[in-house]
Amino acid sequence: MSASLSRPRVGVWLIGARGSVATTVVTGCAAVTAGLHPPTGMVTETPAFTGSGLPALSDLVFGGHDTVDCPLPKRAETLTAGGVLPPGTASPVAAELAAADREIRPGGPTPGDTRSEAELITAFADDIRDFVHRHELERAVVVNVASTEPACQGPDAPPPASTLYALAALRAGCPYVNFTPSEGMHHPVAAREAERSGLPYAGRDGKTGQTLLRSVLGPMFAQRALSVRAWSGTNLLGGGDGAALADPAAAAAKNAGKERVLTDTLGATPQGETHIDDVPALGDWKTAWDHIAFDGFLGTRMILQTTWQGCDSALAAPLVLDLARLTARAHETGLSGPLDALAFYFKDPVGDAPSGLAEQYEALTGFARSLRGAEPGEGAGLRQDPGEGRELGSAEQAKGMGGLR
Repeated sequence: MSASLSRPRVGVWLIGARGSVATTVVTGCAAVTAGLHPPTGMVTETPAFTGSGLPALSDLVFGGHDTVDCPLPKRAETLTAGGVLPPGTASPVAAELAAADREIRPGGPTPGDTRSEAELITAFADDIRDFVHRHELERAVVVNVASTEPACQGPDAPPPASTLYALAALRAGCPYVNFTPSEGMHHPVAAREAERSGLPYAGRDGKTGQTLLRSVLGPMFAQRALSVRAWSGTNLLGGGDGAALADPAAAAAKNAGKERVLTDTLGATPQGETHIDDVPALGDWKTAWDHIAFDGFLGTRMILQTTWQGCDSALAAPLVLDLARLTARAHETGLSGPLDALAFYFKDPVGDAPSGLAEQYEALTGFARSLRGAEPGEGAGLRQDPGEGRELGSAEQAKGMGGLR
């Protein structure tokens, strides 16, 4: 058997597997692997990550859950027509898209679904285990790239779908990444299970545009001792995200992370709010505008305005691939708990992490260095406690998920 065929393969199980981000992830991975495009936007493909033991893009196998039934090849056609995928990219990788589509299983809960929360968790976990076993994968990482849910209504609220998927990932023995602002692992039930599982996890809410810029500009103002009086922002976007964020409760969950970055980097919360407007005509493209009022020497009042225009899926997809590879490697080395070294990728990172992008990048590259030469189960010499990443036994499940039975 050739070396390329004998290398261990790693699964990437996408929640929201037929959405724009997931389709761009699968298409992009195949296109880069085939040499059709360079890995632009993938931080893990830069020299700082050479020798870190990350799984190769060619060794990633995709599957997932979704509640819609539009096949990935058809979805890729739509994204190509909308300018999200470059012309001539999806057709050469149609076989890879079709293979990933065959691994997508029905998600939930959907309208009329009578299954209990525990039954949904069990069904989702069984789907993930079956995927891992059929493809003889070394491990799999579950990544949530689904639409944003409304903000949780308190610690006693029932777990939303994102938390059910997170619990299913833990049940199946898989590390979990929440690329959305949805509750996911933040729900108390899931947080308890995550602590007990010995698995690594990362999140939440991928930092792709406006907040990425804020995490650079906020420290700049603080370091130059410039007093920010007000910071207001507006987001215009369409597509599935625009429709989901038209719900004020979902928009509140999204904006919380955007505004937290300002508070953390400036040391105080400035006046102003962030607004999100659904503009269906924009499709997968978004415009983010910020208006920053600040004081200089002798109280001289000044203004900085920024405009960020980008394609959301093209910004997010390389980050999702980075996170899947880094989290898989963390799992391989035996790390457990929140991966705070991955804060670079998130608006609202788990664990104890700085908010400024420069400090986050330094932590990320330090993490990459620690992974070099690390053997399975070593924990890479980092602060996280090593864990086995095991599947939970029935007694453990009963103890930790009593409220879901």
